[in-house]
Amino acid sequence: MGRICGILAVLLGVMTYLSSAEIRTTVIRSDTRPIIPIDEFGFTHTGRLELNVSGISVSNRNADLTKVGFFLCTRESWLHVLQQMEESEVGCALESQLVKRVYTFNSLPPNSDGFGSLYVETDSDQYTLVFANCYDDLGVSMTVRSAMYNLDGKSRQRDYLSAGKTVLPRVYFALSMIYWGMAALWTVILYKKRLTVFRIHVFMLAVVLLKALNLLCEAEDKSYIKKTGSAHGWDVVFYIFSFLKGITLFTLIVLIGTGWSFLKPYLQDREKKVLIIVIPLQVVANIAQVVIDETSPFAQDWLTWKQLFLLVDVVCCCAVLFPIVWSIKNLREAARSDGKAAVNLLKLTLFRHYYVVVICYIYFTRVVVYALETITSYRYLWTSVVAAELATLAFYVFTGYKFQPQPHNPYFAIDDDEEEAAIDQLKLEDEFEL
Repeated sequence: MGRICGILAVLLGVMTYLSSAEIRTTVIRSDTRPIIPIDEFGFTHTGRLELNVSGISVSNRNADLTKVGFFLCTRESWLHVLQQMEESEVGCALESQLVKRVYTFNSLPPNSDGFGSLYVETDSDQYTLVFANCYDDLGVSMTVRSAMYNLDGKSRQRDYLSAGKTVLPRVYFALSMIYWGMAALWTVILYKKRLTVFRIHVFMLAVVLLKALNLLCEAEDKSYIKKTGSAHGWDVVFYIFSFLKGITLFTLIVLIGTGWSFLKPYLQDREKKVLIIVIPLQVVANIAQVVIDETSPFAQDWLTWKQLFLLVDVVCCCAVLFPIVWSIKNLREAARSDGKAAVNLLKLTLFRHYYVVVICYIYFTRVVVYALETITSYRYLWTSVVAAELATLAFYVFTGYKFQPQPHNPYFAIDDDEEEAAIDQLKLEDEFEL
């Protein structure tokens, strides 16, 4: 029972992994795991799996090799297979009629340590390619090259992107054009209102440009994978801009939330420490993302990297909220005797709208989008990407609109006449609290 639960945990963990599905080379050395997931892919009725395995070596050549090999399965069929194994209807996953056997090692030619196989899949669904070893102590070594693709329409060209992701190159390119347009518009605004431009407005322009470059590189990355099964170096450029975009976005949230440039030209020590913590964490998160994307989920430490990425991402999201709370608290205490602080407090009170929007943005892109991925049909996995990107676009537009350079922006321009009213308001709040 424990063995079956372990297999279920591994496979379901992999099934939450949204592979880019390019051609993969997997090296396995003296591995005794009963289940090794190789990759996942959404097939149409023209699906193909090319499997080339070399350097096959097993620790016991006398074992029944019909119980060692590769198969394809859907999530639904795998749950039924586990039930069959638990009820002793089958002793090995490869013996179940619910999986699609691709190749078992008993079919190896004599004195051969490898094979090549082309498997045709005509049933549309999301499949996971799995290697099964039904012996507890049988060590297996091999090099696996897997390529899964669909044949596209009448042209019969290979499409190496999963059925639910084949439109992503166009989606990313269209979004990139929107951000380029936003950058051009922001540049015009900064020029026309250059007398009221703060340094942070230029920083906001840099964030938008990095986002546009990031999406453009991701479009090219997915486009080359779609056509050839390889990113041809675009993945490296994408990771660079993704790293820079992540750091600058989190830094921007911290700077705006603390009122830097709008309210004060400096950061307090605690706020600086948040940036010192967030930036290295973003480095770790990006390294984890590269490992997740560039390695097959077969790797024993793949799930560890996945969990590390999620943990670091959550920590960064929480960390950027603290400086806003600290600033409001400190200014509230100072405002009891300082009229200028009272004005600043009123400004930061208005920043609470931004604070709420940041929380909504983080919640939607980290929780709602993940939930959408799990409930959406494999054919429409692109919708979760669109949802996340539209939420990000809305966040950028809201930030730019609320903090655009203008003389009487209520977020950072309060007339001197309002100072006394602000002090009176604070006194009333204090009396009410008492």
